[in-house]
Amino acid sequence: MGGCLFLCAVFLQLSMSLRARTVISSGRSHLNCPLDAKQCNDGLACVPYSHVCNGEPDCTDGSDEEDCGFECDENQFQCDQKTCIEKDQVCDGVPQCLDRSDELQCAKKTEGCAHLCDESHCLAANLLCDGVKNCLDGTDEANCEQLIENGYSKEEGTDVAAAFVGSSSSMCGFSQKPCRDNIGCVPYNHLCDGEADCADGSDEDQCLSECEMDQFQCAHRKKCIEKSQRCDGVPQCQDRSDELGCAKHMDGCTHRCDDNSRCIPSSFLCDGESDCSDGSDESNCGADEGCSSTEFTCTNGQCVSGAMRCDGHPDCRDRSDEESCTKAPACTTKHRCPHSKECLVQEWICDGDQDCKDGTDEKDCPRTTLTCGKFQWSCASKTKCVPAAWRCDGMKDCDDGSDETECGTVTCLPHQFQCGSNECLDPVLVCNGITNCADGSDEGGDCHIECTEAGEGRCSHGCHSTPQGTHCGCEAGYRLLEDGQTCADVDECEIQNPGVCSHLCVNTPGSYQCHCHPGYITEAGGQQCKVKGEPFLLSSVQTDLFMVGLLSGSLDVLSSSAKKAILSLDYDWREQRVYWVSLDTESIRWSTLDQKTTGTLVKGVRADSVAVDWLGRNLYWIDGVNSQIVATRLATNTVKSLEHSAILDEDLDQPRSLALLPQKGLMFWTEIGNVVKIERAGMDGSERRAVVNSSLGWPGGVAVDAVADRVYWTDERLRAIGSATLDGGDIRILQMQETTNPFSLAVLNDMLYWSDPKKRVVQAAHKTSGKSRTVLLKRPRQPFGIKVVHPSLQTAVDSPCEKLGCSHMCVLAPGPKAVCKCPSGLLLSNDGLTCSALVNSAFLLMLSPSTVTQIYLQSRHTATGLKGWPEHMALQVPTISDAAFTDYNPRDHLIILSDDDATSLSSFRLTDSDFVGRNKVLKLLDDAITAVALDWVTRSVYWSGSKQAGLHVTSATGAHTAVLIKEGIGEVKSIALHPPSGSVCFSNLDQHGAGTGAVIECANMDGGVRRVVRGNAVQPTSLVFSSEGDWVYWADTGLGIIGSVQVTGSGYTEVKAAPGLAAVALSDETLLWMTVGDQTKVWYRDEQHQNQLWFEVGTHVVSFKAFGTSSQAGSNQCTDDNGSCQHLCLAVPGGRTCSCGHDHILVNATHCSPGQQCPAGSRLCLDQLSCQPVEKLCNGHADCSDQSKDICVSLKQQPVVEAALPTQSVTSTASPSPDLPLSETTYLNSSLNVSSQPVNLDRERCSHGRCSGNGQCVESDGETVCVCSLGYSGDACQNQMLKTMQGPIVYGAAGLCAGVVVIAVMALVVKRRKSTNLRRASSGDVKGTSLTDLENKAETAPSAQTASAAVEKPEEAVVVSSLD
Repeated sequence: MGGCLFLCAVFLQLSMSLRARTVISSGRSHLNCPLDAKQCNDGLACVPYSHVCNGEPDCTDGSDEEDCGFECDENQFQCDQKTCIEKDQVCDGVPQCLDRSDELQCAKKTEGCAHLCDESHCLAANLLCDGVKNCLDGTDEANCEQLIENGYSKEEGTDVAAAFVGSSSSMCGFSQKPCRDNIGCVPYNHLCDGEADCADGSDEDQCLSECEMDQFQCAHRKKCIEKSQRCDGVPQCQDRSDELGCAKHMDGCTHRCDDNSRCIPSSFLCDGESDCSDGSDESNCGADEGCSSTEFTCTNGQCVSGAMRCDGHPDCRDRSDEESCTKAPACTTKHRCPHSKECLVQEWICDGDQDCKDGTDEKDCPRTTLTCGKFQWSCASKTKCVPAAWRCDGMKDCDDGSDETECGTVTCLPHQFQCGSNECLDPVLVCNGITNCADGSDEGGDCHIECTEAGEGRCSHGCHSTPQGTHCGCEAGYRLLEDGQTCADVDECEIQNPGVCSHLCVNTPGSYQCHCHPGYITEAGGQQCKVKGEPFLLSSVQTDLFMVGLLSGSLDVLSSSAKKAILSLDYDWREQRVYWVSLDTESIRWSTLDQKTTGTLVKGVRADSVAVDWLGRNLYWIDGVNSQIVATRLATNTVKSLEHSAILDEDLDQPRSLALLPQKGLMFWTEIGNVVKIERAGMDGSERRAVVNSSLGWPGGVAVDAVADRVYWTDERLRAIGSATLDGGDIRILQMQETTNPFSLAVLNDMLYWSDPKKRVVQAAHKTSGKSRTVLLKRPRQPFGIKVVHPSLQTAVDSPCEKLGCSHMCVLAPGPKAVCKCPSGLLLSNDGLTCSALVNSAFLLMLSPSTVTQIYLQSRHTATGLKGWPEHMALQVPTISDAAFTDYNPRDHLIILSDDDATSLSSFRLTDSDFVGRNKVLKLLDDAITAVALDWVTRSVYWSGSKQAGLHVTSATGAHTAVLIKEGIGEVKSIALHPPSGSVCFSNLDQHGAGTGAVIECANMDGGVRRVVRGNAVQPTSLVFSSEGDWVYWADTGLGIIGSVQVTGSGYTEVKAAPGLAAVALSDETLLWMTVGDQTKVWYRDEQHQNQLWFEVGTHVVSFKAFGTSSQAGSNQCTDDNGSCQHLCLAVPGGRTCSCGHDHILVNATHCSPGQQCPAGSRLCLDQLSCQPVEKLCNGHADCSDQSKDICVSLKQQPVVEAALPTQSVTSTASPSPDLPLSETTYLNSSLNVSSQPVNLDRERCSHGRCSGNGQCVESDGETVCVCSLGYSGDACQNQMLKTMQGPIVYGAAGLCAGVVVIAVMALVVKRRKSTNLRRASSGDVKGTSLTDLENKAETAPSAQTASAAVEKPEEAVVVSSLD
């Protein structure tokens, strides 16, 4: 029978299996799922409703995670199968949900229930203490022995049940408490832990909400523990809040403070710095050392200088130095406290700080209109401005708290839970039955869903419940990757958050370690560092030097010999010296820190800012007059002003303040010139670049934070303090009410210090946030320079200079590395160590818009491929900021420079360290100079303009200008002269569409014998002659080649240059050229090297020339006495030609006379073909036939010599005869468009034929007439007047003319002197002098006799030209 039943069962099972397969194979998808499960859409499986929409797909088609947006109303219960029922139907004994989820986990007892356990099971009484565990938690068999001992037996089950149910208190252990409903026991350490353990919740009733003073309250606010148990490493609070936020115990922990959350070593006690927020580490500290005999002991133990006792200003923090004074102090200020009698300055009244003991300085203060700065934020109350960085920083700085509202989403740490109300919670506080988020978002939802064993296994760090379901979590120091399961380490050091480590950070798996720089020790929290020993604030207060103890508050005054304000200072810890500069002397002085000795380091220099290189043992300063950064050795004796080296002298406009970082070989300075910026370079001047050129107003002081590798600066215009990384990144602007007038600043550890001369205070604040502000020094006199003195800022390390062995001076370069430097006048030898005198005086002259740089070619043998300037001398050009062209005469050290957008030419004499004098030789209006060359024999200037495109020459005095070549000229870009051979060459760029392209032309220096020596050029420029004058070189920037050709036009050669060719120069046998790209590079070729890179710099160079021993050698017939020419001596091969200004004519081979071609009251145009009335000249309108503008040349006034002019060509050994002007100004009208050469030929034929060769044909009112030369008359100039006029008549007439001229000159001199005096009163320009005057200045002073005959300096020559 049993066998039959077994076979039947097997048959039945097989048939059901076959039926199921048939259904699936036939395409039917319906399975018979239980009531608590949902069928997948593909019909292949059933999924429990508890797994539906849990974020993890269980169906193969993922249909259990679809349509998951279903939600019930607040008064409804959501069944697991996603239906809704009323909440009062839950646990009513009748299942309304198909999955019966509304009747699961219900604690309601049913009939006959004697014991409720596992939150869902209810046992009858006969099942209690029956030896069998029916409850998973085993409570049905608990405390049974105690019940039996009290007389209850197993057989009397009803009594046992009664005892179990009605007398639960007797069944609980000694460490437990029964619940109020007598169903269950709760351990005492679970009472009031914020989590209900009793079914009726009675273990959380009657819990204290407030703790006693000596207790700590858990975060759930339902339990109190002893404060001694706080941060003891053992959690007493169920939420572990008693062990959260605990500082790391330091090694040698001896003193607990801050509610037991911090423990510090004994070395931190009574060190003058509060390490505990409750101040207990600095309480009950007796004074170990008393004040010195020269100091006053304040009531609080502070020491201040005895000289400050009763001086009218409180220096003790408790103001005790101004108490018990026998008489009121004599105030040097205008104000005094009315009752307490302290001295006041106007800036202290209503400044927010109480200066009067009676508080009267802050009473009845007027309300001012609130205006917040660019980097500030206005509180909603409109009563306060706070730095923008304080907005949403977690601290309420506005009185109304508005700076912490509307802050958006707070970013929590990767392992934390983020509340909907923006709080961040530890995961253990989520889904713990206690609301910790303000909006309750950490509880409810799917908190009841617990992590399964499978879920725990897929998470690398574990799984935890959240209101959004179960999720993988990570431990602190890790973050969850995109797969939602794997945890990866967080590099806290990479974040560079100021709250991570204040000094050095080392990342570790899941954590990090903080370390401190030498001279610092770790604070109790393990993240911050504190300095060992007491630092001091060094500040100049007008002429005094103050030392303020930053911990003790001590106040001392160092010795100072200054008579005017000390604006800058620095110190050398090794030698215990303070170096400073004041406005009253041209020297750098020092005082010792022990207040005993003073002295002078260097004399004869002007310094605006000083900085000590304590590692390389040098002193740096800014020379604002010459726009240089200079350095000298830190010597024990006074050094001479010449014993220093210019570190940077290129393109420095107005450097303001200087700071050094010797540890890295770097220096930083502020620039307040045309372009404000903060620049950085190596301390040797290399690798220069701008690090900050935005977010700047008027940068003043600068300081470097060696701990954080940041540069700080004051900004007087923005009224702020800025900072950035050493590379210029991460710019931060701190704009506070207290930074309205910052001048100088310093940084130490976490604190920032700055002086405010206007408010007369020195303040300190946290360097990142600007908070924790304190006033350190407040005196009636103004503070300027400040530094923080502490040995940790000048830590002793090995200096690279100690091993180098430089002959003169060693400076640090980036790294740091060591580099030898030489004083001015010496060059570094090939060994890189020794400074020696010049062997070869050949040099390169480079012009940037405001600087002339001289580089001796000898230095190219020392090093090649330099990333910076070689040994050189750079001079700032006075009164010129935009030079474009230059040329130089080494014979008498004269240099000409263009300025004013290349519209004028000025000349200077160049000395070893400065420019002397200035003479404006030429001035173009509505035109621009395109090329310039200086004739080093006569000092005449050859030039061309963009509109006056011909070749012109102007005399050294600027008085005479002649047009040499004007026909067939497109644009002249470069001019080269060789006076010994009388040759001139120039580049002629086709601008008139003739199709000839650019050509190189040469001619005699008088314009004759003009010829093309090379065609087919593109952009030829930078022409230069060989030393013999037989070859000409040029750079073709369009073709990228350096070309050369003989002046005869034969023998053309070319050299291919690097890309970006810009200019070429030639000195003796050395060819040099310059390329321009990201950097300006200088190359050379000589007998030893081919195409060798010499150096590269970031400077914009506009002119490039070389001068050697033979580059300006030789002479010509103009060398002596200007070739006896009265106006212009122009060299030609084998001779010279005398020429006159364009409105004069030659009366013989050497002398000139004002032209008489035009009728009275009119002047000759530059084309010498037409005349215009005087009133139309220099009036801004083109009236000449060639449509050219006016050229006005002011003449040099010289004494008139009463002598007849010779009537024939003579060679005179005397000085050239002076000019004989008939009026103050001679007007010239330039011609730009002469049609062709035959016009001049026709004019010459007319002059020889019609005017008998004794005059010139000119056009007047449409008619051609003869204008006779001096001594001729008649319509055809046929009458020679001098034949019939002899002796007395001639001399009498000459004497009469001379007398008239003398009167005219005297009147003109008086007029000019008045004009000059007016100009001097209204302008700071250097007085103009001519090239000749500059030469005379170098000679001895004239005697009284010669002085009386001195002539007035010429006024500037003005040339006006334009095309209408």
